[in-house]
Amino acid sequence: MKERGMDSTTGEASFPREEELALFANKFASVLEVPLVIWLEGDLGAGKTTFTRALIHALGYKGRVKSPTYGLLEQYQLGGLQAIHLDLYRISDPGELEFLGLEDLMDQKSIVLIEWPDRGGSWLPDADFLFRFSYAGQGRELHWTARTETAIRLAKRLGYT
Repeated sequence: MKERGMDSTTGEASFPREEELALFANKFASVLEVPLVIWLEGDLGAGKTTFTRALIHALGYKGRVKSPTYGLLEQYQLGGLQAIHLDLYRISDPGELEFLGLEDLMDQKSIVLIEWPDRGGSWLPDADFLFRFSYAGQGRELHWTARTETAIRLAKRLGYT
């Protein structure tokens, strides 16, 4: 159950190069607690999939991390935890998510990363973090909101509060 009822915490970070976004993902992986849900917002190419790919690799996955744009969902087993990556860009009706069985896939050892969460309606789990990626010159910026006690605790460990 999510810990609600507290104020959210916000922050931001800039990543002039893709390598710096990968370093942030590595640092994030080092403090991560599960279960955790992250909503990823931003224009096409703003960094959502790049961050997700870097985070899944930082958590120990050695294989190819592909964007689930057409299949909607990819699942990765990472030792004692799992990463579930959804990309909802191509759905036209949130009801399409009913057939994914997301609730059945999630457990207390899951990190769920959801691109284009605005298209998921009420079928999505509440976010611990909301990450908004945007363009900043040649690089990217990340503006985030920690929405639960767990996320606020992780943000403090990262040094971004």
